[in-house]
Amino acid sequence: MQPRVTLVVVPRERFSRTEISLESIYRNTAEPFKLIYVDGHSPRHIRKYLERQRREKGFRLIRLPHFIPTPQSRNIGLREVDTPYVVFIENDMLVQPGWLQALLRCAEDTPAPVVGPLYLEHQPGDQIVHMAGGLAHFEELNGKRRLTEKHFSQGRKVSEIKDQLHREPTELVEFHCVLVRTDLLRQMGGFDEGLKNTSEHVDFCLAVREAGHQVYFEPASVVVYVDPPPFAWYDLPFYHTRWNDAWARQTVDYFGKKWGLDSDDPFLDAKYQWTGTHRRLILAPVKRFLTRACGWKLGTRVESRFVPALDRWIGKTIARPAPDTLRSSPPALPKLHAAAR
Repeated sequence: MQPRVTLVVVPRERFSRTEISLESIYRNTAEPFKLIYVDGHSPRHIRKYLERQRREKGFRLIRLPHFIPTPQSRNIGLREVDTPYVVFIENDMLVQPGWLQALLRCAEDTPAPVVGPLYLEHQPGDQIVHMAGGLAHFEELNGKRRLTEKHFSQGRKVSEIKDQLHREPTELVEFHCVLVRTDLLRQMGGFDEGLKNTSEHVDFCLAVREAGHQVYFEPASVVVYVDPPPFAWYDLPFYHTRWNDAWARQTVDYFGKKWGLDSDDPFLDAKYQWTGTHRRLILAPVKRFLTRACGWKLGTRVESRFVPALDRWIGKTIARPAPDTLRSSPPALPKLHAAAR
């Protein structure tokens, strides 16, 4: 049976989940598929693992010489796709049996060229929802154009909302895992590379819906987002590059101009602040050490100065963004992704 879908795996923020994630895909996916793995400059032992898996499984492996923004990684994978559908999935995701068949059924039963699954969070005990569809639309508030974004049911137990979960149109899905009709994506010109490290999913869903297409939520497809921590020591360079401050500033500036938002839109500030908070998760062990070594009061005072300084030092010495991604101003707005009029 000829595969109808290609899975494009791209790095999210760590390499330490590479093995468990890839093994989950092959173990829990009965639907025939092709796989393109975009290796975003992983460390040597991960690279060797992927080479072994490539020889064994026969997938396409693309090795990148630098850490690059995820929209670029997705576009690189997209160039190799020759199936009607493509699923973009990040390299730290776990999938549950039947996940891919359910996405394909939804795409073929509905007019939706974009379908997202039920995203869970990797926590012991009860299944916890990370996202079950969401909102992403513009409103006029006090004469200003504002963007509203919301994840439905985040933090809720699946057992509490099971009866509420059903296939339906939605405004928002995430790039942890999403199925897209290949021809539509190529008509749109691929993913907008002006976005470096945040809000790519919001941008994409807005563009799809502005073009007159629907986005669907399919809860019969279940995937698990394994959010950090923990980290491995070799995750630090990529993690800090993925969420670096320069990319974050460029992205929120570009997104705001593209979609006609005022610079004081709370959405833009929230996204920028989130990248910094998320980036510093990897420094949590330093915070704990200072608190224990110096006592809570003194440790908190020392940490409030030391950790931001350490964060800046890592950004200058260990983070390694690809040179051409650090331009001081965003690229020209692409015609296919013009600001909403």
